[in-house]
Amino acid sequence: MRIDQLSPPAGSKQRHRRVGRGNGSGRGTYSGRGIKGQKARSGGAKGGIFEGGQIPIVHRLPFKRGFHNPFRVVFEVVNVGQLARFEAGSEVTPETLRAARLVARGRPVKVLGEGELPHALTVRAHGFSQSARSKIEAAGGKAEVVQDASGDGSRSHPA
Repeated sequence: MRIDQLSPPAGSKQRHRRVGRGNGSGRGTYSGRGIKGQKARSGGAKGGIFEGGQIPIVHRLPFKRGFHNPFRVVFEVVNVGQLARFEAGSEVTPETLRAARLVARGRPVKVLGEGELPHALTVRAHGFSQSARSKIEAAGGKAEVVQDASGDGSRSHPA
């Protein structure tokens, strides 16, 4: 296939409607603009917030304050004390936490340091607080950071 043989898919291109070319065309005289008025004039189209010269509502209301960060990471949180329900020496992953109903959604999991861990566990999660990491290691376990399926660490948008 050569570049001169390429053509757009059937039905994807429509002919431009030529208005103002006589009444026989069906789009003559007023050319689909109605009779007189602001919208019949050239340059008469106003933006979506135009309210006929009245101060638009978006200008009457106070500005929305703050900032929404689209890259914010929202974690499901599990405390170290909650991990005590797993057997000693077992491996705790986000999947096992979901199965144990400690986390609900498919968001990344972060382990926080509240509570005590009586035995050693290998904990794999997307994030750990410093106190959680130290408590897991003090109990003789390991805290390992895992990457999510997309490989970007733990980026997840709020639901």
